Amino acid sequence: MQNNFILIACLTAAFLSFSCDNKDSPTTQNKQKEGIEAKPLDEVATRDRQNFYTAAPEMTIDVDKKYTAAITTEEGEFLVELNTISAPIHSNNFIFLARQGFYDGLTFHRVEPDFVIQGGDPLANSTGGPGYTLPAEFGLLHNQGVLAMARRGNSVNPEKRSSGSQFYITLKPTHFLDNDFSAFGTVIEGFGVVKNTRIGDVIICVEITEE
Repeated sequence: MQNNFILIACLTAAFLSFSCDNKDSPTTQNKQKEGIEAKPLDEVATRDRQNFYTAAPEMTIDVDKKYTAAITTEEGEFLVELNTISAPIHSNNFIFLARQGFYDGLTFHRVEPDFVIQGGDPLANSTGGPGYTLPAEFGLLHNQGVLAMARRGNSVNPEKRSSGSQFYITLKPTHFLDNDFSAFGTVIEGFGVVKNTRIGDVIICVEITEE
């Protein structure tokens, strides 16, 4: 069965085949140098995180709280405010994976200038994921700097279910994706880092704060 998460069903074949090699080694050494607390998946190689779970996480977040994700990459750090009102399931899932360390050491495997950057795939070829998908949650518009989930095309995914881990960030408004892909956050600081992201850049860590 084809398992190719894409942003738009009509993208060209050349775009769909674009990928890069992933990093197999965990990032524990880097974390220790930075004083970052160890996470459950620190010692699990990135490719071994493929299908690591059998189901999506239970809801544990408080939708009345504000959750922010600090995403540190080779280019620097940027902050994303998660939208728990419009997309509670996606926000909860992202927070769970971040706290597990699922994203740490993965790469941005796709960069399309003036469109999106995409990461969160343990295989770094647009086919990987944590072992589950998420139901669609529409509401947040695709303005510049929106965080959203990639998914498989409509022909094999009529319910428009999201990838369990592959996310993208818009580099400019892309409203043709509204009500078609599930958006769940917005970059509130460090957008220059997002714009400077290159294919193969490593996600060093994702840290969640709540207030």
